[in-house]
This record gives sequence, C-alpha cells and structure tokens, in this order.
Amino acid sequence: MALEPGNKAPEFQLRNQHGQTVSLADYRGGKNVVLLFYPFAFTGVCTGELCALRDELPTFVNDDVQLLAVSNDSPFTLRVFGEQEGLEYPLLSDFWPHGEVSRAYGVFDEEKGCAVRGTFIIDKEGVVRWTVVNALPDARDLSDYATALQAL
Repeated sequence: MALEPGNKAPEFQLRNQHGQTVSLADYRGGKNVVLLFYPFAFTGVCTGELCALRDELPTFVNDDVQLLAVSNDSPFTLRVFGEQEGLEYPLLSDFWPHGEVSRAYGVFDEEKGCAVRGTFIIDKEGVVRWTVVNALPDARDLSDYATALQAL
C-alpha cells in the first residue's frame, strides 16, 4: 500500500544516471520534491510521461521544487535513456537492492518486478503532502502535480 499524505517520506540514497548519489535529505529545508516512480525506461507510456515533464521542466525544477524520477533500471540504462530523450533532471536507479525504495513507498509490484506509476509530492520538511498511484498502463496527468505544488 502506497504512502498516504501526512506520512514522513522514507529517506533514500540512489545513484542517478551519471553515477552520483542523490538523497531525499539533499533537499530537506530547501525544496519541495516531486518523487515520481515509473516502471521502465524506453517503454511507451514511461517515455511519454518523462518527456512531458521535460517539456514543462520549469514547473518541476526551479528554486522551490526538484523533480526526481525513479525506476528499477540500472544507472547505465538510465544514462542512455536520458541522453536519447534529452532528460536533464535526475533519473534515479532503484536497481539494487532491487526495488528497495519503491517498496518503502509502497509502489513496487512484486509480480512484475518493477515500480507502478506512483507520484509523491514531499514538502521541505520531508512530509508527503499529495500522492497519486496509477496502474502500469495508465499515464498520470501532469496538471495534477502542478495544482498540488501550488497548494503547498
């Protein structure tokens, strides 16, 4: 079951597509975080969602907000995917231990071995303020994220 609003967001440290370690604590006290889990790089719906975020990047990466996208792909896969699609925001690898962070947020599908489409808006104090979880084939509506961010 996915984390609900009001819960403290679990801390994590994951490597991005460039091999750098990124943690939720990096943004504590400074930025709200849009933490977006997606199943796999290079798949149709995932590519569409991540490119839509790229196209609206100033809404999701600015002085007040940081977008972090997490999949269970390896960092090497994410690097090629990010370069191919022009994704300049952090693509984080929850590859090993496989799905550990996805499980902590309650969005890991044990049967399929990947995260479902879960999004968590986390405030500057590390508290989940808004969530949405969609099934694997169902894309999310980015305008919902923007509305939730404006409410913070």
